[in-house]
Amino acid sequence: MNSRFWLDGIDGIIPGGISIEDFSRVSKSDKTTAKAIIQELVSNDIGKFDGATVEFEDGDKLRAAIMALSKGILVDDVAKHLDWKDFEGLAARILDDHNFATIRNLILTNPRMEIDIVGIRLGIAMLIDCKHWKKMSPSALRDIVEKQVERTKHYVAMTQGSVAAPVIVTLYQDRVSFVDKVPIVPIHQLGDFLDEFFGNLENVETIRKETQ
Repeated sequence: MNSRFWLDGIDGIIPGGISIEDFSRVSKSDKTTAKAIIQELVSNDIGKFDGATVEFEDGDKLRAAIMALSKGILVDDVAKHLDWKDFEGLAARILDDHNFATIRNLILTNPRMEIDIVGIRLGIAMLIDCKHWKKMSPSALRDIVEKQVERTKHYVAMTQGSVAAPVIVTLYQDRVSFVDKVPIVPIHQLGDFLDEFFGNLENVETIRKETQ
């Protein structure tokens, strides 16, 4: 099954019951192809199919995206078929695969702030803000960076002995760039960024409590 079918199949994964006809319509495929996609998904423990209706559950879309990645489909191609919640899940999974302990949607209080993903390894927390947007102007990007730095300072102030680095992960960025030493990382390069992260710490903004 080629990559287009896998990507179309991701679009058809909707939690709850969906008929072959509806799956075909959502995934923009004919019924024969839709049934083949469904059977391939089910053979990989994604969904349950009774011959007429397939039942998907929360998390199946992300599992299908991960399976597509395992078949060599590019991360940025897969990410285009995910919504913001799925996009966060994909970023968290990449962190998991690189041996980071992860926390999603961490809520801080006084003042209330939410951090999309916290990844912790070797005593350093990476605080990630996921932006599932096509375009960001330089001024909008700088504003996003400043807000993530504030969240990181708040996290460090509330977390004993922590050292943390703010990071922005985007969908449509071409390459890793920096704003005031804060990395802006395209999702398709996140794995490579994590591989090199600890060797490049001197180039990355890190915040620790004693500097507050």
